[in-house]
Amino acid sequence: MGHTRLATVAAMMITGHTLSESASKALLRQYGVPLAAEREVRSADDAAAAAAEVGFPVVAKLCGDAIAHKTERGLVKLRLADAAAVHAAAAELLGKATPADGDVTVLVAPMISGNRELIAGVVRDPQFGANVMIGIGGVLAEAIADVQFRPVPLSSIDAQEMIDGLATQKLLGELRGEAAVDRAALAQVLLGLSALAAARPDVASVDVNPLIITAAGAPVAVDALVEIDTAPGGSSAGTARQRPTDAQFRALFDPKGVLVAGASSHPGKFGFVSLHNLLASGYKGGVFGTNLQGEEVLGIRTVADIEQLPEGQIDLVFVCTPAAANPALLRACAAKGVKAAFLTSAGYGESGDEGRVAEAALVALADELGILLAGPNGQGVVSTPASLCAQIVAPYPPAGRIGVASQSGNFVSSFLNYARQTGVGISRAVSAGNAAAVTPADYLDWYADDEATDVSLAYVEGIADGRGLLERLASVAARKPLVLVKGGATEGGAMAAASHTGALAANDKVFDGACRQAGVTRAATVEEAFEAAASFATQPLPKGPNTVVLTTAGGWGVVTSDAIISDGRLQLMALPDDLKAQLDTKLPARWSHNNPVDCAGGETRDTIPEVLEMIAAHPAVDAIIYIGLGIQSNQARLMKEGQFYPDHGLDRIVAYHERQDERFAEAAVALSVRYGKPILCATELAVADPDNPGPRAVRAAGRLCYASGNRAVTALGHLWQYAQFRQRRGLPG
Repeated sequence: MGHTRLATVAAMMITGHTLSESASKALLRQYGVPLAAEREVRSADDAAAAAAEVGFPVVAKLCGDAIAHKTERGLVKLRLADAAAVHAAAAELLGKATPADGDVTVLVAPMISGNRELIAGVVRDPQFGANVMIGIGGVLAEAIADVQFRPVPLSSIDAQEMIDGLATQKLLGELRGEAAVDRAALAQVLLGLSALAAARPDVASVDVNPLIITAAGAPVAVDALVEIDTAPGGSSAGTARQRPTDAQFRALFDPKGVLVAGASSHPGKFGFVSLHNLLASGYKGGVFGTNLQGEEVLGIRTVADIEQLPEGQIDLVFVCTPAAANPALLRACAAKGVKAAFLTSAGYGESGDEGRVAEAALVALADELGILLAGPNGQGVVSTPASLCAQIVAPYPPAGRIGVASQSGNFVSSFLNYARQTGVGISRAVSAGNAAAVTPADYLDWYADDEATDVSLAYVEGIADGRGLLERLASVAARKPLVLVKGGATEGGAMAAASHTGALAANDKVFDGACRQAGVTRAATVEEAFEAAASFATQPLPKGPNTVVLTTAGGWGVVTSDAIISDGRLQLMALPDDLKAQLDTKLPARWSHNNPVDCAGGETRDTIPEVLEMIAAHPAVDAIIYIGLGIQSNQARLMKEGQFYPDHGLDRIVAYHERQDERFAEAAVALSVRYGKPILCATELAVADPDNPGPRAVRAAGRLCYASGNRAVTALGHLWQYAQFRQRRGLPG
């Protein structure tokens, strides 16, 4: 039951020491962590007497201020059944003491038994501060790594969600004749650890392993160590910059006029591409350009000197000039009333020390001039409400309700490409570039109050102030859904403590816990992130987890049902008897009579819309995934491509099949709106044959047609997780 030490304090870069086991436990008792009754003695005789007091069987350990590796040194004796055994064990332990161990004692405690061991603790992450952890413990803690983290301070909701979030839920239920874990008591352990971490900033880590679950279901800590940092540092983050004003953001996203600085007649240069894209997107405001020769570019008469431009007619300057020219450019633009600048220029912070100095000077200048400085080293800004495509790359997306902010310009392009593919459109999009003055969090904060945006979608990396970032993202998520995908990882998190707790505190797990607490929807991939955002933008939030799969493709129904069970957030609900009776009136006797609802090839003209409505109307159903859309039209396509079309009645049957799939898609959308429940259509034809009338009709209605049942399940899981976040915190639906 001893600790396996994973690193030394020196390796942790923590200036401090480890409290003895008895001192660690004394501190934890103050914060309500349940510990076994135990005695600390200095002789074999006293150990035997202490064992009689606490009750046999007992465990005996040699303790000392400098002893950490008890198990490895054989300093733990288990299952001692009588006084003689305790006396002999204590004598042996005291005989193993070395001068390096310091003042030693023998700790005698009851031998707590249970088939389940958990681990709990505190770790201080360099970016996200103090975090509480719970996971599957014992010697396999690191191998299994089934853990949950949340930043301090924890709420009761956080503690319960951490317990619910463990993958090995079966270990927490009734097991081998033992009672289910007392979740309320376990939550109190986590809340106690949170209170300790908040009250004692000098506590670098806490490692409670194992936290044994008794046969009665009660958690009892039998081994614990506390690391003290004698020189705890404050936050390394600098003072946060003030977010740009709404007026400055309006100048960026809804400008009355745009100036392309460095416009070029060469179609391979940014100054040409950006002006072309601005004009090609249909922007209706004033368009201006500067060019050293003052030549005409794409019908725009450029000027060599900004002084020649009108005053008060330009809000946004799109900068394609070299870094050296930009300070004078910003001063001249400010004199003309420009309130926002997007810089594509490179040669700043990404290029080394000299570039960082130039970047800082440019930010200071922009602040002095009252100009929002986006970038530098960015690719551009898109705002479909203003028909604005001020960027140096394609594409320009369809209009929609998703606001994008990314530290990677490539991912902005990817999200816009997905919007074009799926038909689920974009409201605003910006690549933050170096984010020298305006960060992704700034854009997201503005999107949260933007009437044109229903959901925010972000890509972040290189986090410098994790705690500050998550506080801002939590504010965004409380107002609107926020989907985030993260690249890279903070450094040093895995070395945050010389304990199991620290070893399990991989940066990604800490970040994931922070996102869960903040209500941020975290996606594993860029594709998943877009599909989650598209779902938030087009589907109602479910009121609960109960999901029904309706399928005309049997195998896909089974696989989708498996995905629901594996997801862990949704419930593949058992069909109520009254709903089964209704379905019996529309489906042949061979239908599945279960969930998934497999129509078994017995559909008539109106079967799908009628069955969909029966399911959607039932009060116990929270969501539907409809599988098989487009199958009839797929046959119609083959008929059209064959040599017999349009004869033999094929023209009529092709038209019928295509219209049927259109009707099914339209019914799914209409019923979703009528009953306020998510209905997700999924078929591989969404990508295999996007012109199939089924997926095409879904796109025409402004919704996403998912490429598989599995992907629909993942998106629906995100919807329900966010809906739960709002419900549990009393936020408006």
